[in-house]
Amino acid sequence: MSKLVSNTKRFNRKFFCSLAICLALSHNAIAASGEEGSNLASQATHLPAEATQLPSEPTSLLVDQSSPYKMIQGAAKHTFQRFANEQQAIKANPNLLKDIVREELMPYINYKYSAFKVIGKHLKKTTDEERRAFVPVFREYLVTSYAQVFTLYDNQAVEFAPERSFEGKRIVAVGSRIIMPGRDNIDVSFKVRLNKKTKHWQAFDMVAEGVSLLDSKQAELGSIIRQKGLPYVTELLKRKSTRDIVFKNRAAKDKNTAVEKEQQG
Repeated sequence: MSKLVSNTKRFNRKFFCSLAICLALSHNAIAASGEEGSNLASQATHLPAEATQLPSEPTSLLVDQSSPYKMIQGAAKHTFQRFANEQQAIKANPNLLKDIVREELMPYINYKYSAFKVIGKHLKKTTDEERRAFVPVFREYLVTSYAQVFTLYDNQAVEFAPERSFEGKRIVAVGSRIIMPGRDNIDVSFKVRLNKKTKHWQAFDMVAEGVSLLDSKQAELGSIIRQKGLPYVTELLKRKSTRDIVFKNRAAKDKNTAVEKEQQG
């Protein structure tokens, strides 16, 4: 990625680092449960009109969605303003992160389009009722996934690719690079899609080091849908979406500190 420009705003650094970590962790989230098949290659799928014509949710007027670049950074700004304002409450109840993600981030994610992409080639084998049941559950699964990952950021710096012309385009990739001291940097691209009716841009996928979140989810869940059906996957994700948010790194750090003190004593 050439001619990257630095953005020094702290909330934007946290936002992009967190989502990149999310992609890395989500890639194996379902596989860890041992319930899906293996070696399923992800496949590109043309979505039917049903997938692209789902009604859009009303979105906040605080973020400019007329530009894919402004939308990404605007959503980051308001999300992390909430994190900063409610820091003490979040420490007392980490599940508040889910509420913040729902209210500040999800209005700018086209989760409906993403859900149909995940179903992929199995769409014709599902019913309208099954798909309508799957979409909101998939949304809550994303909420929990993002909320959990937002506990892992560590203030890494990020550089953004300069804005390019997007006139006449329906899908645009917003590029960034996460600076990892002492390690290889991570290139992350966020795919955003224009809604022709509302003229709003919304994110639907992100790609870190060439790995697509949507392709990964399609590969992980595809064999389960084929073998056990979409309703089974809906219930599987419903269970996962109800999990509590936990500051795992903090707990591990506290445990290590306690062990060190015990050894020194």
